[in-house]
Amino acid sequence: MSNNEQETKLVIITGMSGAGKTVAVQSFEDLGYYCVDNLPPALLPKFLELMKDSQNNIKNVALVMDLRGREFFDSLFDALDILGEENWLNEHILFLDAKDEELVTRYKETRRTHPLATEGLPLNGIHQERKILDELRGRAQRIIDTTDLKPRELREKILKAYTEDERDIFSVHMVSFGYKYGIPIDADLLFDVRFLPNPHYVSHMQPLTGLNSEVSSYVFKWSDTQKFNEKVLDLLQFMLPQYKREGKSQLVIGIGCTGGQHRSVAIAEYFAKQLSVHYMTHVSHRDIDKRKGH
Repeated sequence: MSNNEQETKLVIITGMSGAGKTVAVQSFEDLGYYCVDNLPPALLPKFLELMKDSQNNIKNVALVMDLRGREFFDSLFDALDILGEENWLNEHILFLDAKDEELVTRYKETRRTHPLATEGLPLNGIHQERKILDELRGRAQRIIDTTDLKPRELREKILKAYTEDERDIFSVHMVSFGYKYGIPIDADLLFDVRFLPNPHYVSHMQPLTGLNSEVSSYVFKWSDTQKFNEKVLDLLQFMLPQYKREGKSQLVIGIGCTGGQHRSVAIAEYFAKQLSVHYMTHVSHRDIDKRKGH
């Protein structure tokens, strides 16, 4: 059967060196994808011709595009423009990222040198690579932060995200967090609720969290909270269908307060409940247990 009669899915795996591309491509192999590691972008148009004319009924393909320098990615952007003109192809960019400190640690553990800093410090190469990849990161449909992920956890995340039975499901993931611990690197949208009254300053509420009914009642009783919820929900109800139409399979929405314990938790739970009427919704509280003494 010709690939013209059936849409082929092409996943381009790219991102920071040391962020987990080897684990990622192995995961796609487990999913039955035809995988090619480190295909030069200049060869991508020829590879597409082979896919299109293939008699082997190749439906799912994963390509690893690794860093080789600025000229390498200039040719990659040209190749991506060609992909957008192929109506038989469903292209998707998976970008793997991690914090600089974690990448340095991984290079030290493996005793590898960074491809852009063969004679210098790994951190210098990481900074240079991040600048080169900035535009590509912005074109990605999915970004996975592997900083705190073990290889097994990254594999499970990829298998869950790209399992064939779930490919058409659009989901919303609400993440509460504390700004004092940094923003979630994989968030698509961020909302700052630090302007709302803080239950932390009510002594008996300090050890509680936004999952407690008394804390959530305190957060929601203020008119500013009610107006904020109304306006943000109105915005999301407009935006989510657009993201879904654009081809996103998951949207990560971060709700941040100072410590990630009270306000952000309560509001993330509220939004998740409201959006669950129309979308598959998940909620997680990244910093809920990071308060002093825990």
